[in-house]
Amino acid sequence: MPALALVSAIFAVGFEELVQWKYGAMGIIGLLLLTVGIKAKNPTLSSVGAVVLAVLLAGPAL
Repeated sequence: MPALALVSAIFAVGFEELVQWKYGAMGIIGLLLLTVGIKAKNPTLSSVGAVVLAVLLAGPAL
């Protein structure tokens, strides 16, 4: 079980660093809102986080 938690934590930190590098501070804010919204079972927060990430991803195409 501790090995699974360690691998999960490493993956989460790596993914956050990738988002930070690619999309900057707004990417981290969107990811944070999405994560907190899912963990707190708050659809408003998770929706706002998803919209922020979607706007960042679709930004160059707009």
